[in-house]
Amino acid sequence: MYKKVLLAYDGSVEGRRALREGARIAQFCHAEVFLLAVVELSAGTGTLEGGLAFPVTEQVEIYKNILAEGVERLKAMGFSPTARLGMGGAGREIAGVAEEIGANLVVIGHRPDGPLGRWLFSSVGTYLVKHLHCSILVAQTEIGDEEFARLLTGSAVDA
Repeated sequence: MYKKVLLAYDGSVEGRRALREGARIAQFCHAEVFLLAVVELSAGTGTLEGGLAFPVTEQVEIYKNILAEGVERLKAMGFSPTARLGMGGAGREIAGVAEEIGANLVVIGHRPDGPLGRWLFSSVGTYLVKHLHCSILVAQTEIGDEEFARLLTGSAVDA
């Protein structure tokens, strides 16, 4: 079914949730895993979760570390992921990489915003639904690392 799964990862709680959920699906499908972290650029500064602004060079270093942490999490789960650091708008970058690698599935996390936040910043998920040519999963299921490991060893099958 899914042969190439792209996991969008930002190190947040929602990003970790998406990583685990996407990895679980990739495991069941014996899919190749790609990990993408995106540094959003805006006039020489970037913003992290919570709205903190950093110069782009600091932002890049932060996201390199986030990407490395995601790779380590996936390796611990038995994957050999391909990782990439993207620059620009998250939706556009995720869609572009998905197209480039021929992804069958893109997995993102969901960070709830209020109506004003959605109006000001739009939604990456909405952008992806309109622009992707493959399936998208917005991960909202909470699954811990221990439960994930248990599922991978076959002691519980949850389809």
